[in-house]
Amino acid sequence: MERTREESKVVYVRMRRRAVVRPRSTVSLGDVARLVAEEDLQERLKKLPLHRISEKDGNLLLIDMLQVVKAIRESEPGMVIETFGEPHVLLEISPAGEVKPRKIMLILAWLLLFFGSGMAMMNFHADVNMPAVQRRITELVTGNAESHPWLFQIPYSLGIGMGMLLFFNRLLRKRMNDEPNPLEVEMFMYQENVNHYVITEEYRKKHENEAGEDGV
Repeated sequence: MERTREESKVVYVRMRRRAVVRPRSTVSLGDVARLVAEEDLQERLKKLPLHRISEKDGNLLLIDMLQVVKAIRESEPGMVIETFGEPHVLLEISPAGEVKPRKIMLILAWLLLFFGSGMAMMNFHADVNMPAVQRRITELVTGNAESHPWLFQIPYSLGIGMGMLLFFNRLLRKRMNDEPNPLEVEMFMYQENVNHYVITEEYRKKHENEAGEDGV
């Protein structure tokens, strides 16, 4: 049996990993997913409403693929839906419509890390008695006992700075190469773990709400 023209229409859906929406706004399909379809159909589906933000949603909301498929089926019966990527999207509800960096917190964190790392290095040098070690190494190499072995201390200090540049793979705003540095990898893993936890909690809350409604 031949399929009708309407039934042969296909839409490809790829859910975004995370998105930001405003409070009391209507979340549309275009906000949570990327679509590929016929031009007129694609524009129509982008405006398809999925959820109305309310105060009970808090500051995080989970939209899963089943909710998207259900909305498309109701709007376009017979539509062939091909899904890719994540099975859900995590919505962050922000009054500004975007997550802006908190400059005061950034400055405080920068100062804390700057002085904290400096104190850590000084404590390490004090624990191992680095000045005495440097004087001893200079004496072994040159044969002369120096109270201030500048020929050792200056290259040593420059080497620490160069080592930090290589470790963080960044010179001011310019990256030295395309490889992520260890700090970026740790931040990525931290964000992934946070997202996984939040998504798991949102699924649990959604299932509890559905179970409560079924019980009623």
